[in-house]
Amino acid sequence: MAETFLYSVRSTFTNAAVRADFLAWLSGGHLADVVNAGALDAEVVEFELAADAPADAIADVETRYHFSSRTAFDAYTNGPAVPLRAEGMTKFPQSRGIVMTRGFAKSTLRIEAV
Repeated sequence: MAETFLYSVRSTFTNAAVRADFLAWLSGGHLADVVNAGALDAEVVEFELAADAPADAIADVETRYHFSSRTAFDAYTNGPAVPLRAEGMTKFPQSRGIVMTRGFAKSTLRIEAV
């Protein structure tokens, strides 16, 4: 695998309905918008709660995007990401019970089954 750049957004929720709205927004076009704006791919990871999680706990969601390089990611960040992030912050402000944490990493090794 060629070296790629990983951009991830971990989202935590205090309201299950907001989580459902968020997942619908992602699958309803946001992921495709990010891919069309320069990402190589997009993935949604829906975490499962541990058996001993509190009854009112809500599972996190993480979106992951690969870019061909840090340069490609920076071009995305300085251009198409601006309105996409603004849309996300308008639809899902912290006041709705969602906290987003962004992460960045160089992805250097990936082994896939054949």
